[in-house]
Amino acid sequence: MPLKKPLLIVLILSLLHVNLFAQDTSRVAEDTSNLISQLENSAWKNRNSYSTPTFAYTHVIDGQSVESLPAHVLDVRILHRFGPISSGLYNFFGLDYSPFNVKVGFDYGISDNFMIGGAHSGYNKTYDAFFKWRILKQSTGAHNALISISFVPTFAISTLKPEQIDPSVKPPSTEIHRSSYVLQVLLARKFSEGFALQLMPTFVHADNISFFHNNPNVFAIGIAGRQKLSKRVNVNSEYYYQLPDMKAPGAHNVLSFGIDIGTGGHVFELLFSNSYGLTEKQFITETSGRWDNGDALFGFNISRVFQLGDKHKNKKH
Repeated sequence: MPLKKPLLIVLILSLLHVNLFAQDTSRVAEDTSNLISQLENSAWKNRNSYSTPTFAYTHVIDGQSVESLPAHVLDVRILHRFGPISSGLYNFFGLDYSPFNVKVGFDYGISDNFMIGGAHSGYNKTYDAFFKWRILKQSTGAHNALISISFVPTFAISTLKPEQIDPSVKPPSTEIHRSSYVLQVLLARKFSEGFALQLMPTFVHADNISFFHNNPNVFAIGIAGRQKLSKRVNVNSEYYYQLPDMKAPGAHNVLSFGIDIGTGGHVFELLFSNSYGLTEKQFITETSGRWDNGDALFGFNISRVFQLGDKHKNKKH
């Protein structure tokens, strides 16, 4: 009999412990569920919603846009500029003008935010190369970004033979400087589904091959715009203003208008511009034509993209 009372007490305590433990476990499970739900809601609220492309393509007309190629995508570009409209009916308003200028380029997306490119243009036998790093993309959500930002340095070199260099540009006694470089920061904002603007603060260090520069260092500010007309058609404009005390004698600011048409893997752009040159240094600081003199010329840009790797390779499933 003496053992029955202690056994009864132990049995009662055990039952109470099991009941309390079950209640605590249920509460812990409920609290955990609430916490997970809160974290999921927080994660949803903290997601970034990025804007759709600010520009339809990696270039506006002559110059770069803030957009970058996706990873593992190759872009083959052909740019063609005819002669000035002022050359008249005899030259079919520039379409039968010789010489014309052609540029062939190859751009490649290393990642979704970093691309490289290289090209050759007939004007002054110029080779150029660049990379583009997209630093920031316009977004809303956890991190609001009002604009997109890209950084683009470009290096170019002219391979003209010494006897082909115009002596009025580079006097015979002057040392030849064939290389030039351009540094640009692209600041763009998409204001609506169809309208976007871009500012391009630019520094140019020019060579002395194709134009006479009193000062080889030129600061300019560019502005570009895009207006979407339909799913595949956009109107673009581009203008670069050079600081007056740095502008070369005979140089004018470049103004271009274009309409691009997307056809699947192709982008075809028809344009008018007062620039004959096709590298950044040439069209920003060495444009000799003037719109009011009829020196604008017709041209076109063709782009064809190729997927060279798995476009989902870098994405987590």
